[in-house]
Amino acid sequence: MKNKSFIIFQFIQIVIIILSFSVFMNGCHCVPCSEKEETQIPLDILKKTDQFIISKTGDDFFKKYITVDFSQSKHIPPNYLMVYKFYMPQKSFVDEVIRFNVDSVGNVLKQYEVVGIPDCNASLMDCDFVVDEKIAKQIATENSLSKGIKDWKVDFVWNSKYNKYVWEIIATTKESKNEYNTRAEGEKIIIDANNSSVLSKDSWKIN
Repeated sequence: MKNKSFIIFQFIQIVIIILSFSVFMNGCHCVPCSEKEETQIPLDILKKTDQFIISKTGDDFFKKYITVDFSQSKHIPPNYLMVYKFYMPQKSFVDEVIRFNVDSVGNVLKQYEVVGIPDCNASLMDCDFVVDEKIAKQIATENSLSKGIKDWKVDFVWNSKYNKYVWEIIATTKESKNEYNTRAEGEKIIIDANNSSVLSKDSWKIN
């Protein structure tokens, strides 16, 4: 009985050691990684980039829908790539990325594109996104977008030309594939996600 009790005691000790080691290792992997991600972007840079976005969206809109993405933001010496998540829970199609570059003190680098910041302060309508996918498809139909040979490709995206979010609907009217390339053509319509206006309707081709 003595030997049996001793063996059981040893087994319990081994289990406790293994569990403790597992907790310790998990702690080592999780905490430092999180800290490392955050410390890549100094607090003074982060405050400045937050304010840059707020200057376009307003403080309330920023707090509700925009958060910094530490896993994607990077220090690219001497500059920083800043990435934010833009998500509106009540409009699930609004799930986008804000991206821009700043210098070593947080000033926006104008030689790089600023992507995904809606200018609510210039026009409140540019942040309403009243046009959902169903309405966008209806507008495309009313404007005679070809039905094509397969389902339309429908995307809510940032458009750099118009500097706003739009619905981009692509119809494919012809398509051929082989082991070397793909040939296709069709039509594309771009619809303002805020006021339903058709910004452009063009043909496209891939040779």
